[in-house]
Amino acid sequence: MTIHKEGYRIIGGSFVFLTILNLIFLKVFWGDSIVLGLLVTVSLLLFGVVVFFFRIPKRNIELNDKNILAPSDGTIVVIEEVEETEYIKGPATQISIFMSPLNVHCQWFPVNGKVVYTRHHDGSYLVAWHPKSSTENERNTIVVETANGIPIVFRQIAGALARRIVCFTKAGGEAKQDKQAGFIKFGSRIDVFVPLSAKINVELDQKVQATQTVLAELV
Repeated sequence: MTIHKEGYRIIGGSFVFLTILNLIFLKVFWGDSIVLGLLVTVSLLLFGVVVFFFRIPKRNIELNDKNILAPSDGTIVVIEEVEETEYIKGPATQISIFMSPLNVHCQWFPVNGKVVYTRHHDGSYLVAWHPKSSTENERNTIVVETANGIPIVFRQIAGALARRIVCFTKAGGEAKQDKQAGFIKFGSRIDVFVPLSAKINVELDQKVQATQTVLAELV
């Protein structure tokens, strides 16, 4: 397991802040070992949570042009036929993944191909499981065209706690299933839009792992 580069500044800032705070605690509560011990323990736990959030586990990733892999960890909260209005402008199957603050928050490309479209949208910060979060929250859309010319749309969506969406790619770039596409900080959601003809391999409330779970198969 490694720490993602997006966490370096926040982890460093948290360490400095908590160190200063504990020095103040040491001065104020000197002589009261119980209170001092409790405060130091809470500080260490908080720092551990911050470091844990930015973890990137090592995973064996098998590239497969037919598979649409989960781009993020989380829980399947939506599987339905919709009209994708931003890029496809037509019917597609939407598969949505909700990420809790405990999930790994890095995103990988779900398919191999070429990045043909990226766009950031400003918006609100509804809770990530809200139905309107897909269209009203701050979000970033990425479209990858497979070797067979099939566009796969996936969208990074901010949640009530998420305040920054990071995209590591742009139109014209290469997409590979073992390559990171972005990062969302502190709670969020991912929408994936696949062709109606694709075979869906997941179900509602299923836990999925990025790069490991096959959401659907292209046929």
